[in-house]
Amino acid sequence: MASGTGRMVPPAWLTAGLRPEPAPVPWPATVRAALALSLPLAAGLALDRPAEGALVSMGALSGVIGDTADAYRMRVFNIAVPQLFGALGVTLGTLVFGHGWLAVATLTLVALVSGMISSIGAVASASGLLLLLNAVVGAGLPMPDPWWKAPVLLGLGGLVVLALTLLGWPLRRAAPERAAVAATYRTVADLYEAAGSEAYQEKRHAVTGSLNQSYDLILARRTRQHGRTSSLARLLAQLNVLIPLLEAAPAADLRARHHGPLPPAVAATVRELADAVEHGRAEPAAPALPPSDRPSDKAVAHALRHAATVVHETEPHPHDVDDRLGRPASLAVRARRATRTMLLSAPSWRYGLRLALCIGLAQSLVSLIAVPRSYWVALTVTFVMKPDFGSVFSRAVLRAVGTCLGLVSAALVLAEVPRGWWDVPVMAVLAALIPVFSAKGYAFQTAAVTPVILLLSDALNQQGFDLVLPRLYDSLIGCAIALVAGYLLWPESWHSRIGDRLADAVADAAAYVALAFRPAAPGTGASGAGASRPGVDAARLRARRKLYRDLSAVRSEFQRALTEPPPTGTRAAAWWPLAIAVERIVDATTAARIRVAHGAPPPDPAEVAEVARELRELADGLRATDVLVPVRAHLPGDEDGVLAPLRQEVRAARAIAGPELPPDGP
Repeated sequence: MASGTGRMVPPAWLTAGLRPEPAPVPWPATVRAALALSLPLAAGLALDRPAEGALVSMGALSGVIGDTADAYRMRVFNIAVPQLFGALGVTLGTLVFGHGWLAVATLTLVALVSGMISSIGAVASASGLLLLLNAVVGAGLPMPDPWWKAPVLLGLGGLVVLALTLLGWPLRRAAPERAAVAATYRTVADLYEAAGSEAYQEKRHAVTGSLNQSYDLILARRTRQHGRTSSLARLLAQLNVLIPLLEAAPAADLRARHHGPLPPAVAATVRELADAVEHGRAEPAAPALPPSDRPSDKAVAHALRHAATVVHETEPHPHDVDDRLGRPASLAVRARRATRTMLLSAPSWRYGLRLALCIGLAQSLVSLIAVPRSYWVALTVTFVMKPDFGSVFSRAVLRAVGTCLGLVSAALVLAEVPRGWWDVPVMAVLAALIPVFSAKGYAFQTAAVTPVILLLSDALNQQGFDLVLPRLYDSLIGCAIALVAGYLLWPESWHSRIGDRLADAVADAAAYVALAFRPAAPGTGASGAGASRPGVDAARLRARRKLYRDLSAVRSEFQRALTEPPPTGTRAAAWWPLAIAVERIVDATTAARIRVAHGAPPPDPAEVAEVARELRELADGLRATDVLVPVRAHLPGDEDGVLAPLRQEVRAARAIAGPELPPDGP
């Protein structure tokens, strides 16, 4: 692509992953990585068993890469469970080492299982990855006898990382959960400060991500504890009371656009509550807010008072906590559900078959052609094909770039640093770079991990500098296999389902509109759409949370699609404004609902039905075409009514779907 100066520059979808993401240095993770990978090497050299020390460090490397959670109990889960699968993988690989086509068949079957497991969730994805990686390493490198020694040593490396991780548990315990909830409060404060400005949508996305992370941390911790402890019950209650504040935010944004900024006391009060959550303070104080007759201001004031009451409660009764999400299912129930989903899910089978095909081709190729230490080809395929890491195409390109950068540093080390005790400080420095570079992007993580793996491989087979060029060739071969067999041969790779996913979100938005203004049932003693209806309100809250989670997933899918080459990337860029418009529709619906709940006249049911019908038609149109088509949406109604902003957002969404036709058009 030519730039304005006439120079040729690569397209944005190709260079997006080469720009480092801004991220602070994770000092604790950096120190843990340096110690976890260098100490086993030192112990191996001291005991005159460098190969065994290298295997322990290799197991520690898997633990370092997998230690991505915040809460300690989740970190135990994220490190320990994948290590068990990794031990199984290296055992299978060791048993078929040197057996030619038996190794090909075994690794292909392991790849199928690994791919299907990866579809269950984050921990299962890491477990499937480690299962396949260690199986590939076991089948490609000679392991010490007897057969059980390699899995024990690799597992010991994971335990080293786990032990270093848990050193701070007695001092911090629930600190990650408290910090996460306090951070969510602060994102809400930022959201209210941005009300009425162009930054509002960006801040709302930050709130959605922070709220999801906090719920995941607390509910995951509750899952592994018997009963409901008072500290977790309190944190969950403090998190739940943010829901009314978030529901009032769209109305506050609309109010700020028409009547000026919100009082500074709103955001300041939320930040004071964040400090109280983080430090566990209980100092009851009523929020000092100026009086107002506007429904939006009344909704914000009511939500803030309720939040202040709950935050400053000392010990809420565990059974009185307003847990709108409900207790998570038991581990056995969730395991059965995940297994059933994995076995009956078409995407699970598709990904498993894609990964099995690529691994089978990689192993068959190196069985037919003499490639020294050929396990690196299958390792490259495994990393590139990881399902939840983004686009296969862009990952293959980034993997090749990152490997080249990593091989440069590895070549310098292998050529200039003598083997032996010098490996220990060199490994400490290289390992410390892994958490730092991992936060910058996939290519940077690859550049950091590559020299570490090469040094550990050299400790096992003593090939020295001769490892460098074969690893480059192997990486390029693995990237080529992933591109052809894992990307080009599967039309779903380059015909993304972003249209179907977006259509599902639009249909859910239509259902949310109908639910938000559903009249009270006869005989309940309530009247009008603004009446209190506990059952309907609870369903509406659940629907809203699910819808925002789904929209967050749609946004992530679009961001992955934007890194694909044309036509997928081009289509995602064209449809991106429509995804933003759907988010604004949900915000406008919530704002209208809050205004009705605090005194505004409820809308005509026919008007609600017309808006929902337009959204359902939009969803049907998105499913029926791969291109945006012309759509007209007049949506007549009271321009001063509560649904006027919502109708405006729906019109905008339908106009984005295609140029609006003139009234006398076809």
